[in-house]
Amino acid sequence: MKSIAKTLGDHHRLCDELFAKCETAALEGRWQEAQDLHAGFARVLDAHLRAEEGVLFPAFESFTGSTSGPTQVIREEHKQMRDILERLGLAASQRQSETFGDLGETLLILMQQHNLKEENILYPICDRSLAKRVQELANRLEEVLAAS
Repeated sequence: MKSIAKTLGDHHRLCDELFAKCETAALEGRWQEAQDLHAGFARVLDAHLRAEEGVLFPAFESFTGSTSGPTQVIREEHKQMRDILERLGLAASQRQSETFGDLGETLLILMQQHNLKEENILYPICDRSLAKRVQELANRLEEVLAAS
C-alpha cells in the first residue's frame, strides 16, 4: 500500500544522493561534472517541490481549511532552497570553490532540517488526515516526480 510519507520520503533520499554526488564533484574540482550533476539535482529537487506545492499542499489545505501553519512554513523553506540552489549553480559555473562549499553546506543543513519536519510531522499527518485519498495522491505525486 502506498503512502505519502513513503513516496516523498524515498524521493528525499534520491535528492540527497544526487546532491552528494554534485558536491563531491565540485569539491574534487571536477567542475563540468559538478555543473551537470547540479542541473540534474536541480530538476529532481524542483519536481519534488512542485509535487508538494501542486498536489499535497492543496489537498491538505482543502482538508484543514487553512493555508497557514505547516504548509506556509514549508513553502518559505522551498523558496530558500530554490534561492540557494540557483546561487549554487552560479558558483559551480564560475568554479568558485569556497562559495560553492559554503552554499552547499547551507543547503545541506536546510534540507536535513526540512526533511525531518516533513517526514516526522507533515507527511504522517497527511497520511492520517487524507487517508481516503492517499492512494490517489501518492499516484499523482509519483507522476509529478517522474516528470523530472
